[in-house]
Amino acid sequence: MQALPFALLAIVFYLGAGSWQGLALLRRVPQRPALVRSIGLLAVVCHGVVVAVSLSDADMLDLGLFTSASLLSWLIAVLLLAVSVVKPVLSAAAALFPLAALTIMLLIGLPSANQQVNASPGILLHILTSALAFSLFIIAGVLALFLARQNQALRSHRTRGIVQVLPPLGTMERLLFEFIWAGMLLLTASLISGMAFLDNMFAQHLVHKTVLSIAAWIIFALLLAGHHLLGWRGVRAARWTLGGCALLLLAYFGSKIALQVVFDIV
Repeated sequence: MQALPFALLAIVFYLGAGSWQGLALLRRVPQRPALVRSIGLLAVVCHGVVVAVSLSDADMLDLGLFTSASLLSWLIAVLLLAVSVVKPVLSAAAALFPLAALTIMLLIGLPSANQQVNASPGILLHILTSALAFSLFIIAGVLALFLARQNQALRSHRTRGIVQVLPPLGTMERLLFEFIWAGMLLLTASLISGMAFLDNMFAQHLVHKTVLSIAAWIIFALLLAGHHLLGWRGVRAARWTLGGCALLLLAYFGSKIALQVVFDIV
């Protein structure tokens, strides 16, 4: 792989920044957001080189399993760093940066079947909106895990440890629903662009992704309605968020894993 040195550097930087943030959540080291962002920025720059090399020429895109996972994890890291400048979401780096490092390891360490996709403007719009929606929902999923942990700790009157480091409960809930709203807008755009530019969204090789994506859209729509009309929040909101994220994970990677790993079909 031509970008192997950049891949190794990205792995080291991701693990370093993620480990520091994880230790900060456990109150083993002081909070150093500027340090985490700086190392994280180095990681995404190196990772960006890996992503660029792993993609094919301008006419066709390689969206195989590990290439897609690496691309999405890079986009998640970029969004997390950008949003963390104005929103207190950097704690999610403790989980998402090591995940990005893992996707790079899989990309450079395991062979993956190519899945060439025609890179027409309409298809590129669909892919971009899908990727952005997925990335925002994955960040929301990590925030939901933190929110559930906060609720559990506060109910049991345990206010030490991670609860002291995370933003207040109200702030975490507001952040969660801001990410869900943004993700919903992009997921809606993704579904609309898919209907407009794909020949048949319910073709055999796409039907699972279409059905699961629509199911996830319904779950997030019900969650938003429940939040604004019935006051759903806390653990309930976290569970619905994680359920929607699980469906999106199956939609984006379910068939790729089945075809390229389980059945070894290329």
